[in-house]
Parts: sequence; structure tokens; C-alpha cells
Amino acid sequence: MTAAAIAIFALTYALIAARELKTLPIGRPAGALLGAVLMVAVGVLSPAESFAAINAGTIVLLFGMMLLTAYVEDAGFFEVVSSIVMRICRSGWGLLVATSVMAAVLSAFLVNDTVCLFLTPLVLMVASRADLPPGPFLIGLATSANIGSAATLVGNPQNMIIGYMSGYSFADFAMRAAPAVLLALGANLLLLRIYYGRKLARGRLLRPAVRKPLRRRYLALTTLVMAGVAIAFFAGFDMGYATLAGVLVLMVAERRNPSDIFARVDWTLLVFFASLFVVVAGVDRTGLVERAWLSAEPFFGFGSVGGLASFTAFVTAGSNLVSNVPMTLLTGPYLGALGSERLGWVLLSYVATIAGNLTLVGSVANIIVAERAASQYRLGYMEYLKFGVVSTIVSLAVGVPAIVLTCGWSA
Repeated sequence: MTAAAIAIFALTYALIAARELKTLPIGRPAGALLGAVLMVAVGVLSPAESFAAINAGTIVLLFGMMLLTAYVEDAGFFEVVSSIVMRICRSGWGLLVATSVMAAVLSAFLVNDTVCLFLTPLVLMVASRADLPPGPFLIGLATSANIGSAATLVGNPQNMIIGYMSGYSFADFAMRAAPAVLLALGANLLLLRIYYGRKLARGRLLRPAVRKPLRRRYLALTTLVMAGVAIAFFAGFDMGYATLAGVLVLMVAERRNPSDIFARVDWTLLVFFASLFVVVAGVDRTGLVERAWLSAEPFFGFGSVGGLASFTAFVTAGSNLVSNVPMTLLTGPYLGALGSERLGWVLLSYVATIAGNLTLVGSVANIIVAERAASQYRLGYMEYLKFGVVSTIVSLAVGVPAIVLTCGWSA
């Protein structure tokens, strides 16, 4: 069964890493589903074992966050926040700073992918009304959203997985991750200033108007629900059910069939996640992954600067090759072999997330920004790469030492 498991694993990750193979163009979710079914079909896992491998808490949390974000968008929350940003900014540079900070803060609580989905058209509108080039704003949005999402256990999909695998509470994780995120965000803003400061010197900042009628009471209720869900996170309630509770408050308050809200759930992403859990459980059954990490301890151990640097480089490269979610699933269970798990989980979360800023296709959030903007502005691969490589290196350089300090060498 070992050979079969390795072959299925290789096929699955070829489909994931290549996005769409010419010989089998079925895409990433279907590729992961194929791998999961094959693991059961050849007997690597029984059906019961495959069901047990799926982390239901992660799936519920991701599902709930998708529903909550749909309600937040319907309430006009993103447009109102963007309007406020334009009202308080007095320069092109100030507008870019405000946009980046807004993306980072929202991504910490509403998932970076969905924040980029809804903010991209608004950012384009803001840049157009201010007669400013959209490129810096799109790059600032994508990179800042990724950085901000590293601050909490609900900021991105890989952090959700880490939340349920690590045993970290929401508050404890945020306390240890936030200093590194703040340093990285500050460094990213400095780089944006160096790269694009002159381009943003011109422009005419106009007072914006919210583009659709607002239901003010509904917006207020939605904001209160978001605050309530965040408080529940910090209070230690189960994150998935806390999110669903907030969603149900909005569903009941709306008093209408929420079929349109359910239709906006990214069901393919949920299939992708569930299938990956099964594939990783199958290859884990062989024991090869565990032996590989045990043998890697002399090179990737957390007890030395060289080991931390090697681990950071390895996770960064792996996250760009096979994507950060699979990298998290393959690495997380074996962090104990490298040193302190408390340090390892926060470090893995931060590095796998920041690695997404390396290239335009390094994270789903980046791809969303580029695709949503395509009809008005083509964000080129090289245009992004010139900033993304430097931003990633600097963010890792300032953030990894901060995580070591907040978690301790032997926390």
C-alpha cells in the first residue's frame, strides 16, 4: 500500500501545483477529490478512516466565514469603509496607506481571499476617482491582506487548520503573532513608499459617494454581529459555531430565504479542503513523512539561527510549489520533531502566509486581485514580482525574529 499511497500523493500534488495539467485539466479541487477517492479505492484508508481524517472544525469555520462575509458585503460594509477612507485621506500616499491598513485589519477577521474579492473593485474605483495609477493600490491590497491575515486563526484557510490542529486559543495565538504582523505591515508600507511614492504625488482626491442605497439598521446590526463574533473568538468559544451563531442572527433578522447567500459559498474550496485532509492522512499512513521530518531535524531544528533560517526557506519554497494549505497539512503534525511546537505553529502560520506574497500566483488572494481587476487594469506578473520578492524577504526578516521573541526558544 505504501507505493500506491505515494503514487496517489504525487498525482494529487502535481494537479495542485500545476493548477491545470494539459494531460488532465480537471483543476485543483477535482484533483484533490480524485486523490481522496483513490486513497479509499486502493485500500490505503477505509471509508470510515477517510471520514475521520477530515477536520470538521476547519470546514465548519470556513463555511461560516463565507456566509458571514456574504452578509457583510450585502450590508454595504466594504463600500462604507472605503468611503470613509477616501474622506479622511488628503494625499495619494495617505490613500495607499489607508487602503493597505484597511485590507490588513479586515483580513485578520474576515479571511483575506474574501476581503480581496470585495475590496478590489472599490480600490479600482478609488484610484480612478483620485486620478492615480491602480497598480500600487492593487499590490498594496494583495500584500497587506496576506500580511494581516497572519495575525489570527481566522485570517486565512491555513490558519484555520492550524487553529484546530495546534490547540492554540484565538487570543493566545493573536498575542504571539500580532507583533510580527505589525512589523511586516510597517515594512511593507515603507517599501510601498520607496517603490511608488513619486507616482502617488499627483492626483485629485474627490469625495466619494456610496454606490448603492444603504439599509442603515441592517448595516448597524451586521457590524454588531461581527463585533460579537470577534468577542466570542477572544472569549474562547468554538470559532466555527461562534461564526455560525452570528450568521444565524442575521438570517433570522432578515426574515427571508437565504438561498442567495448559500449560493455564494465557495463549495469547491470546501471540497478541496476535505479532500486534502484525506490525501494527507493516506500518505501519513506510510510513515514516510514522519521519517522525513525526523531526519530533517539537524537541518531545520528551531534551536539555532541556521535551523530557523532553513525551515523558513523550506516552507516558503514549499508553499509556492504545492500551495500553503497542503504545506501546512504536511508540516504541522511533525513540528515537535524540530523543537518547540508552540513556536513552530506560529512560525509555520506566519511563513506559509507571507510566502504567498512572493509571486502573483503565490496565494489565492493575489490571483483574486489580478482577476477582479483584469477588465480595468492588467496587473502583470513581473510588475508584481519586482515588489513581491523584496516584500517577502523583508517581511520574513523582521517577522521571524519577532515570533521567536514572543514565543520563546523553548516556549
